This record gives sequence, C-alpha cells and structure tokens, in this order.
Amino acid sequence: MDLWTWIAIPAIGGIIGWVTNWIAVKMIFRPAKARRFLGIRVQGLVGKRQPELAKAIGRVVGTHLVEHKDVLNSLNKLNLEGLLTDMLQRGLEPKVRELRSLPLIGGFLTEERVRDIRDAIAKGVMEQRDAVLVEIEKGLSAGLDVPRLVEEKVAAFPVLKLESLILEVAARELRAITWLGFVLGTLIGIGQAWLTTLR
Repeated sequence: MDLWTWIAIPAIGGIIGWVTNWIAVKMIFRPAKARRFLGIRVQGLVGKRQPELAKAIGRVVGTHLVEHKDVLNSLNKLNLEGLLTDMLQRGLEPKVRELRSLPLIGGFLTEERVRDIRDAIAKGVMEQRDAVLVEIEKGLSAGLDVPRLVEEKVAAFPVLKLESLILEVAARELRAITWLGFVLGTLIGIGQAWLTTLR
C-alpha cells in the first residue's frame, strides 16, 4: 500500500468525523422552527425541548441558585436608611410646598423642621429594621416564585437568543466536540489503512 493511501484514508476519516460532529452541534439549535425533510419532522433540540428546558432551568435557579433569603441578604447590604430618607424627601416635598403656601402653617415648616421630621420618621422605621425585613421576606415568599419566573422568561426567549446564551457559555466545549470528531475520524482512518495492509 502506497503513502497516498496512508494519507487519504485518515484525512477522509478526519473530515467525515469533523463534518458529522459539526452538523450534530448545529442540530442542537437548528433548525429553530420545525421543518419537514424527506417527510420527517426535523427541529433543533433546544427549540423542540424549550418548554422542558425552561422548566429545568427554572427549577435549578429557584431551588439552588436564587432563594428568597439570598434576595433578603442583598437587601440587608443596602443602605436602607439612606434610601428611605431619599424617598421621604421626594414624597414629602410636594406636600410641604403646598402646606408652605398656607398662611398660618407655612411659617412653621422651615427646612430644618421638615428635615427633622423626615429624619425622625426614617430613624423610627430603621429601629424596626429586623421586623421590616421579616415582612419583606414574607412578601417575597408569597409573591416571588423564582422557578416560575425563570421558566416563563426562558420559555419566552426566541430560540436564536437561547442559542447565543448557550454559545456564550459553552462555545469552547462545542468546538472541542467538533475537533474531537476530526481526531476520532482520523484515528479510525489510520486503523482502516492498517487493516488494508493485512489483506
């Protein structure tokens, strides 16, 4: 057997392995919408199984990654007193302006008095910080269903958006699968070339 056969058979095997794995990786996502091909309904795995994929992602995120206590811990790190003071300032300002225009009351509502009232309210609320956070946690438990929220978001994504998200995370691994097909195809080609020498 000549050298050309030792080169050609592994090269053809490598190309076939690369192409078939490249097609297999593409078929994870494409075609995005179901199409008929030779009478067979063909659709990419992600598009076909999107509802189940969305449910699984929602379950994992809601059960293992983001829990109500995590949201509460994040809130605990916020400067709640500063936020509350700012909100009170913005909320009270229109009413204070209106009251200042009244003849008797307006003179008593100096900037200093309004600031003292605002700071006293903020301080009073912050003294009940733990109770406020407990109530927020109850509200989150009742109203924030993380698994369902994530499931709905993922289910509503266009398939091409899901593809770009998955490729953002796993592009290198999917490329490695394609090149693994080339390596395995080449090795099989070398084995076939060797088998022809035994005849």
